[in-house]
Amino acid sequence: MGDGGLYQQSFFHDSFLDLGEDLNEAADQGKGLMVLFEQRGCPYCREMHLVNFKRSEITDLIKASFVVLQLDLWGAREVTDFDGEALEERALAQKWFVNFTPTQVLIPAQNAGATDLRAAEAFRMPGYFKPFHHLSGLEYVATGAYRDQPFQRFLQDKFSALAEQGIDPDVW
Repeated sequence: MGDGGLYQQSFFHDSFLDLGEDLNEAADQGKGLMVLFEQRGCPYCREMHLVNFKRSEITDLIKASFVVLQLDLWGAREVTDFDGEALEERALAQKWFVNFTPTQVLIPAQNAGATDLRAAEAFRMPGYFKPFHHLSGLEYVATGAYRDQPFQRFLQDKFSALAEQGIDPDVW
């Protein structure tokens, strides 16, 4: 747990909080950017850290595919948005319509240079996703599947492929 009451992970990015620069830096590494909004005392954030982030299949994919920037839903640090506007974390959350924690905004490397969130964001996970769906959301963006099909179709295809292998995924 960090000084601000938020859980910390070794793979979180130490940033100057300029989102355009962070995305460009991630893209230079062949990765996307994950903007992770959390808040102090959030039981679902705790669950994400103590359950999901303890699973190597999730953290390995995150480390390989994303640079993770953690923001505080109620924080006052100054962040520069893709459009160049400088505002506090809490104002950015409001601007981006972040209403739940945790919320993960996934931005692929191909969208580097975007000048606003609408052009940058590929997928959003609002609230807590159980491990199977969390991993699937990450795969959805990391593989580029978000360009070809809606997330629900991606999940249906994944379920079908697992069923063909005789695997009943643990989704709950």
